[in-house]
Amino acid sequence: MSFIEEIKQRAKQDIKTIVLPESNDVRVLEAASIALKEGYSDIILIGKREEVLKIAEENNLDLSKAKIVDPETSEKFSEYANEFYELRKAKGMTLDKAKELMKDYTYFGMMMVKMGGADGLVSGACHSTANTLRPALQILKTAPGTKLVSAFFLMVVPDCEYGENGTFVFSDCGLNEYPDADSLAEIAISSSKSFEQLVGKQAKVAMLSYSTYGSATSPLTEKVIEATKLLKEKAPDIIADGEMQLDAAIIPEVGASKAPGSPVAGHANTLIFPDLDAGNIGYKLVQRLGKAEAYGPLCQGIAKPVNDLSRGCSSSDVAGVIAITAVQAQTK
Repeated sequence: MSFIEEIKQRAKQDIKTIVLPESNDVRVLEAASIALKEGYSDIILIGKREEVLKIAEENNLDLSKAKIVDPETSEKFSEYANEFYELRKAKGMTLDKAKELMKDYTYFGMMMVKMGGADGLVSGACHSTANTLRPALQILKTAPGTKLVSAFFLMVVPDCEYGENGTFVFSDCGLNEYPDADSLAEIAISSSKSFEQLVGKQAKVAMLSYSTYGSATSPLTEKVIEATKLLKEKAPDIIADGEMQLDAAIIPEVGASKAPGSPVAGHANTLIFPDLDAGNIGYKLVQRLGKAEAYGPLCQGIAKPVNDLSRGCSSSDVAGVIAITAVQAQTK
């Protein structure tokens, strides 16, 4: 059974409701039909019923089990607008502005999650990361005990003996451009939790650099060394090490040579990149050249499950992220 099939089976154990605000994107509707047909999530589509059903009919999609909600005709519109106004009035929000924003499908969907009408939200197939995360942070805010929201990819590499049978968390590959040492440590803590939640195995965290154990010295390597130190102070129970080159992190022979005695070298399954350039390039190289399944950018540190999508995603990618979001909701 593939990794994502295992996730879908876990999602079936406790069915959650996931909101999809991008109801005019055929990939999203295809993913909704997959989730409903396979029975691992209930689906709410935000949009105008006639338009959604027209796209579904044109593409031979069965959305009969989906709930379709139009914000402007919803009985919850005033309640959500008033609640959003109360949440944001100290930031200058007016009731008129709140009502206008509640017409936005993502804002309305996010408020639905906030108010308990749904368990999680998936967006980003045709919107930027900012369009997904801005309302998430305004409405849902960060999870208790979390200092930083970050984004990771769950990478599943076929025929790969590295990581956890080819499964890795890559982080941060979608949100924080130039994290400092403290932020890198926070990203690593969240990423280890995400790996263990979704993969069900112990995270082994590598703090990546172009240097291993001082083989090079620069402000770039010093940042990762400091991040590793902070990580071990903040979360001594996490198995982590660095600074470390990618080959030393995942290949046992190289790890034994470059970082002898390391608890992580050669066996890392959770890879923390030093900045967004490295993370984004790294995940796309593995996805395109290694033919890996790349699920994300998945969000960590938000109070309720909200996940972003790459705008180059396929319908099967979206269906996988729906399942992942449902599993995340089971543990909230």
